[in-house]
Amino acid sequence: MSNIITQTIEQISKEKNIDPKVIIAALEDAMIAASRKYYKTNEEISARFDPETGLVEIFAVKRVVENVENPSLEISVEEARQIDESLALDDTVELPKPTDVLGRIAAQTAKQVILQKVREAERQNIYNEYSQKIGELVNGIVKRFEGPDIIVDIGKTESLLPLREQSRAETYKQGERIRAVIVKVLPVAKGPQVILSRTDPQLLVRLFEMEIPEIYDGTIVVKNAVHEPGDRAKVAVASTDRDVDPVGACVGMKGSRINSIIRELRGEKIDIVQWSDDSAQYAANALNPAKISKVLIIDPAERRMEVIVEEKQQSLAIGKKGQNVRLASKLIGWQIDVKSEEQKKQEVLSVMESLTSSSTSLGELEGVSERLVEKLREAGIENVERILEMGEEKLKEIPGIGEKTAAKIMEAARDLFEEVEIEVPEGIDLPAAIKAPSFEEKSRETKEAISGEPLHKDEHPQDQPAGTSEEEVAAEASAAGGESDATAPDSKQEDSQ
Repeated sequence: MSNIITQTIEQISKEKNIDPKVIIAALEDAMIAASRKYYKTNEEISARFDPETGLVEIFAVKRVVENVENPSLEISVEEARQIDESLALDDTVELPKPTDVLGRIAAQTAKQVILQKVREAERQNIYNEYSQKIGELVNGIVKRFEGPDIIVDIGKTESLLPLREQSRAETYKQGERIRAVIVKVLPVAKGPQVILSRTDPQLLVRLFEMEIPEIYDGTIVVKNAVHEPGDRAKVAVASTDRDVDPVGACVGMKGSRINSIIRELRGEKIDIVQWSDDSAQYAANALNPAKISKVLIIDPAERRMEVIVEEKQQSLAIGKKGQNVRLASKLIGWQIDVKSEEQKKQEVLSVMESLTSSSTSLGELEGVSERLVEKLREAGIENVERILEMGEEKLKEIPGIGEKTAAKIMEAARDLFEEVEIEVPEGIDLPAAIKAPSFEEKSRETKEAISGEPLHKDEHPQDQPAGTSEEEVAAEASAAGGESDATAPDSKQEDSQ
């Protein structure tokens, strides 16, 4: 049967969840402290606990030397061999000291040391336990309030829910149950301080794991979660089984699963988004409930994109105070610019207008020497567009520019403007006002101009037989012009009559 001290050590070990070796070490340290206080010596003192007897033995440890210089720490070879004949130089010898003379004050010192060591071990255990639970959901009870902060009892220790980690839509009372996620564990002097949060996105993930079995068993994976506490949240989910709809599984029958999470978050709206490895499709899903017309990747390196929507869908895509697009941008990790179709068309038009209105430098003319460019500038011509406006005849009037030189300059200017390519983003129609007229439109306009009357639908040039050329249309136009000239006098005579 074990002694009373051994039983007490085992009992404390179970209550405090501390290793018995830690308590024994604390007991030995306490006896060393008590001995030093009683003996008031500079000797090196050690202690050893005997589990059989339950006693702690005290020893003065000395080193075996040839010549003793410090009697408190050293012992001669002769004296050492009187104790143990096997001892040699530089060995250590333990000289027992009585413990029954320590007294009440020494015992009180030992008690304080034991309590201190046990508390330190307990704090270390709590720190080790909760530092491994960062990101996990814990249940607690509101114990008290310290200013705006809330102290929550989570079982083995008290935790802190600071104001910055509280949702503005939530209020609590003393004794009320609370769920929160552990975000930090601080090893402070009074014990580890566990910091809780009700605003961290991990809270959403843990609540989804609790309420939705498919997420817990790994059939559905939560890819990302973002939220603005108390207002709105977006959660991206994907399925590892193609037969399982991740969004439908999270919503549940008549919204039963998602509604329990909404109640826990005190009415916070949650958008469940279908995850996609295609960034454009992912963005379109993230901007739900707005309907997206087109997604344009502007800069993949800087992760910028433009989302084109109908005019009536733009405010829905942006959301209240930009909340919807802001959350979607955080969810997918891209910067999103929402524009209506009309805004995009106006943007394309402005780009094209700037291209057509911008002047072209004379230095871009191929085959034109610097000397000729200087002469053109002296004549007040600063760009290629001005050359095309003047024409070849006026160029000849410039001193130092002859007929051949003027023709050469005009040819270089025309070659420069022969082809102009304007890049229009995919999915944006080129407005009709800037489309070049087709051959049929030209021929119809010519006939209408000659006859003075609009053509009927069955007279339009597109109804002409295939193979009609531009020369034939021009010939018809010339013949029509001749007929109109021939009949003009007759009409004048009829008017005079």
